[in-house]
Amino acid sequence: MSRNEVASATETPASRSGGSGSTGKRWLQRQIAIWSRWLHIYLSLISFGAILFFSITGLTLNHPDWFFSESTRTLEGSVRREWLHVSQAPPENWDETDYGHQVDRLAVVEYLRTEHGLSGRMSEFLSFQDECEVTFQGPGYAATARIRRDNGSYSLNVVSNDLISILNDLHKGRHTGAEWSLVIDISAVISSIVAITGLILVFFLKLHRKLRLSLAVVGTLLILWMIRIAINQASAGL
Repeated sequence: MSRNEVASATETPASRSGGSGSTGKRWLQRQIAIWSRWLHIYLSLISFGAILFFSITGLTLNHPDWFFSESTRTLEGSVRREWLHVSQAPPENWDETDYGHQVDRLAVVEYLRTEHGLSGRMSEFLSFQDECEVTFQGPGYAATARIRRDNGSYSLNVVSNDLISILNDLHKGRHTGAEWSLVIDISAVISSIVAITGLILVFFLKLHRKLRLSLAVVGTLLILWMIRIAINQASAGL
C-alpha cells in the first residue's frame, strides 16, 4: 500500500467538497492509515525472525515424534560429608521435614556443576533427613542428583534432548529464565500489533474490501470454533 493509495483511499466525496469538519476527518483518517501502514511494515520486518521461529516450532511442538532424540547418562561420585551436616540452628517454626539449614547448598551445587559440567539453572534443592535431591533444568535438558547424607555419595542422572526439543522448550518458555520470557512477551505484543494494523489497513483499501473483511471474519470464527472443539474434547477426556 503506497502513500498515494493511502491518500486516495482516505478521500471521500464529502471530504472533496471541502469544509473544516470534513478536512479534519480526512486528516485523521490519513494519519491512521499512514501510521498503520508504517507500523505494519516495519514491525513485520523487525519481528520476521521471531514470527518465523514461533511458527516453525509450533509445528515441531505439535509433532514431537517427527524429530526426537534423547540421551541419558548416569554418573556417580561423592561430595564432602561436612557440606551435608552444617551446624546451624533450624528456622523458626521448623516442621522437621526440610533439613536445608543443615546443608551447604551453594557448595554442593557449584561442585556438581564443576565436576560434571552441568548446564541449566538449579530449579530445586530438596533436603531430607537421609538424602538430598538437586535438580538442574534448561531447554531440552534436565539433571537430577540424589545425594546420601550419611557418606556424601550420589547418583546423577543427566537427560539431554536434541536441538528440536530445545527449540520446542524455547517456544513454550520452559526452563528458560526471565530474559527469554521477556522475548516471548515482546514477540506476542508485536505480532498482535502487526495483525491489528493489517486489519485496519483493509478499511482503507476500496478494492475487494468486503472480500478481505469476510476472510478475516471467517478465519476468526473458524479458529474460535476449533478452540471450542478442542476444549470440549479435553473436557470429555478424548
